[in-house]
Amino acid sequence: MRNTLTIAALVLALLQLQGCVPVIIAGAGAGALVASDRRSTGTYIEDKEIQIRAGSRIGEAFPNNTHVNITSFNRNVLLTGEVPTDQTQQKIAEIAKGVGNVRTVYNETVVGPVSLLSSRTNDSYITTKVKTRFLDAKRFQVNYVTVVTEAGVVYLMGLVTAQEADDAAQIASTTSGVTKVVKLFEIIQ
Repeated sequence: MRNTLTIAALVLALLQLQGCVPVIIAGAGAGALVASDRRSTGTYIEDKEIQIRAGSRIGEAFPNNTHVNITSFNRNVLLTGEVPTDQTQQKIAEIAKGVGNVRTVYNETVVGPVSLLSSRTNDSYITTKVKTRFLDAKRFQVNYVTVVTEAGVVYLMGLVTAQEADDAAQIASTTSGVTKVVKLFEIIQ
């Protein structure tokens, strides 16, 4: 029994150490993304804070029977997922609007049962395919566009030119598995 506990402790320690490398690499990668992002560093950080605050507040208010994703880009918030009632849908939008520095809330949640893990996995796969196609097309810098997929619907956010918006929407709409594309871009010159 003692040997089993010792081995378990060693495995756990190794797993914790292995977790450090991805964190360091992710930190370096995030720094590179911020440097090439069209948002200011302050806005980039605000977006991350908005996502955390809104997610925490919504999770506390509705811990059961909801699945809500919060995406913030340039202080514009996109809510996707499933909620049990119209009242819940309205309340989560109010909660998101109440988070400091939020400019706009796009509430794209649907009233219905919480999606299955298999559906969410498929949505993640679609997002990956869209981003990969963005890379392959080389029409714009990939991190200019944030891609969120929910139930096969692809939402596109970012600070982009009109041409970049059209290119992103065209690429996304012709990706297998995509049922609809919703453009939530801010167009720049």
